Amino acid sequence: MKRSTLPFALAVLLVFFGLSACKTEYDQIVESSDADLKYEAAFKYFNAGKYSRSAALFESLSLLTNGTPRYDTVLYYLGLSNYSYKDYYTAETNFSQYLTYFPQGSFAETAQFMRIDCLYRATLRYELDQTPTYTAITAIGEYLREYPEGANSDIARHRLQELGDRLDRKAYENARLYYRMEDYKAARVALKNVLKDDADNIYREDILYYTAMASYKYADMSVASKKKERFLVFQDDYLNFIGEYPESGYRKELDGLYNKVKEKN
Repeated sequence: MKRSTLPFALAVLLVFFGLSACKTEYDQIVESSDADLKYEAAFKYFNAGKYSRSAALFESLSLLTNGTPRYDTVLYYLGLSNYSYKDYYTAETNFSQYLTYFPQGSFAETAQFMRIDCLYRATLRYELDQTPTYTAITAIGEYLREYPEGANSDIARHRLQELGDRLDRKAYENARLYYRMEDYKAARVALKNVLKDDADNIYREDILYYTAMASYKYADMSVASKKKERFLVFQDDYLNFIGEYPESGYRKELDGLYNKVKEKN
């Protein structure tokens, strides 16, 4: 005897309607194509601190409002929702999109700074790859050129200084690594190149100190026939150092080495 399919079909329908009845208000709004309803709800969730939900609604609205007067606001609050949700990578993309469409928009300055903030948060400590740091520095420079007296210009300048200092330390520590490895010839070259590339490196005093120390140790380890010539290089490095930093805490140590060399020569 053939089994009837009616009970099974009825069960499927009951499950379907049951699931539909269980849908939350939020689920129904997400699936709706009513832009006004979504717009109002997106701000309701944003103001309530439910940023993942507001982000999803603003994302949906970005398709529904493209080409309308609301598009400016939707794109900005999409970025702000993702930023508040701590999804800085997506937020940076959102703010970049906003600035592409509305470079002179009502939220342009704030969006540009918020993008900077996202890029700043993506930077890494000095030991690691500094590509994100260069990206953030470029973005901050663009912001300050456009808004030199902007609401967030002081913060931007402070971060620009901080990131610049981080690059200075990266360069200094990379060069000093040769010194720590006792490759004194390479250390002196690397340290001098740091100042050649950036004379205002904030570690200038330390760099000049290690340059002198590297030349001294390189000369001291040399064969007898090369010592005199190489100690002359140390003396030049010493004089350069004390010429710039006569009151340095390194002065006593370097004075002792210089006097020792002078006695031998």
